[in-house]
Amino acid sequence: MMGNVTTIGLDIAKSVFQVHGVDAAGEIVVRRKLTRGRVLAFFESLPRCLVGIEACSSSHYWARELTARGHDVRLLPAQYVKPYLKRQKNDAADAEAICEAVTRPTMRFVPVKSPEQQSVMMLHRVRLMLNRQRTQISNALRAHLSEFGVVAPIGRNGIEQLLVVVNDESDARIPADARVCLRMLEAQLRVVKEQILENDRRVRASARETELGRRLMEIPGVGPLLASAFVATVADAHAFKSGSGSCRSRILAGARRSSAAFPRPAIAICDSCSWSARWRSSAMPNGTGPGGHGWCS
Repeated sequence: MMGNVTTIGLDIAKSVFQVHGVDAAGEIVVRRKLTRGRVLAFFESLPRCLVGIEACSSSHYWARELTARGHDVRLLPAQYVKPYLKRQKNDAADAEAICEAVTRPTMRFVPVKSPEQQSVMMLHRVRLMLNRQRTQISNALRAHLSEFGVVAPIGRNGIEQLLVVVNDESDARIPADARVCLRMLEAQLRVVKEQILENDRRVRASARETELGRRLMEIPGVGPLLASAFVATVADAHAFKSGSGSCRSRILAGARRSSAAFPRPAIAICDSCSWSARWRSSAMPNGTGPGGHGWCS
């Protein structure tokens, strides 16, 4: 019976995976749970088949592994799978819904990313996290020092002025215990700044490593940061019929979650074309600042 399976819905997790397989007639052939260590061995024993996986954490890894074993793997956005869920949400129901959704002729799939593309995406996610940590530490320094009447102007220059006060042993406004704590924050801020600079160097290098990245940086308003993010995000440009289709796949504020009673108009702005993204790219070398390139138009 296992040799008759043609389509499989695989619900992935950390430890226990759920498999739902059907034959060419749509009859259920296999429905079982698999521990993580048995997943690859299970698929190695099957003939080539269509495997559907929700695009979520670790899905690109499993897609690459199953593709290397001869299967046709498709990643599906979770919001496209949900309409095929017939009953209460559990692993078995999710796997069945994935198995049904992957066979739809009009279904849109997520291109599988390579390890290199995921590494570059990690650079951008870590960069965003580090910038948030820098802001958090800076705000903590300002808040703690304001308790002793020490304030400074907004901006990085203001933070530097506060750090001078923290390191001034002769300034009697700061108690000894408070000064120790503030120096801890200063040390963290220094480390985060160094990590941000190193991260930016890696982003610039990744943008120049690919021909597509170098071509993108020739566009006015596109710097290394935006070019690198675009190359890492778009696994296969041929998956989109047009540039606007590529933009819609990464919409920041375009989903229509409204009703007749509470209308909420959608704003189709993708990450590549947003003003903030272009502004961030202008902070990097070769960035020319905000300028419309019309990808969303």
